[in-house]
Amino acid sequence: MSDDSITLNLRDIRTAAGLSLSKAAEVTGVSKAMLGQIERGESSPTIATLWKIAKGFHLPLTALIGQATRPAGEGDGVYETVQFPGSIAVKMVFPFDPLLGAETFQVTLKPGQCHQSQPHDAGVTEEVFVLQGRMELLRDGAWVALDTGQGLRFAADQPHGYRSGTTGAVFLNMHHYRQAGLPQPG
Repeated sequence: MSDDSITLNLRDIRTAAGLSLSKAAEVTGVSKAMLGQIERGESSPTIATLWKIAKGFHLPLTALIGQATRPAGEGDGVYETVQFPGSIAVKMVFPFDPLLGAETFQVTLKPGQCHQSQPHDAGVTEEVFVLQGRMELLRDGAWVALDTGQGLRFAADQPHGYRSGTTGAVFLNMHHYRQAGLPQPG
């Protein structure tokens, strides 16, 4: 992942919204110091921090990492995997499409790994489809087992999570935003 791309995307998004770092901190719940460090390229944000920023600006995650995951000189549909420190690995499959109001990721969980996610914006729905391995999905306060070839749709505007068994898991994670046509950064 190119921290430079995230730096530029965040700065562009904040500037387009006409927000100071202080006001951006208020709307995202991420400290002014952390936002400044990300914008200056002094800190690599976690996936949780990026989701807080995306939620605060009412944007899809790909608005922040879209260009960061595309190797230089590669065409549409070719993205690198982002391994977040101490967390999940995420590869963009389809960036946010404003007409569909959706984006799709491939997520890799290491053996025995658990990732808990805070609620996304109101109305966001997720679909999970297991490509490899066995995993469990936390929804409505209970863990639901999923095997390869199984999927589940759930309201992602509540706490949710993913955990793998002893062999790890790879799954598609589709996000559907209620308000089709969410704005994308310039």
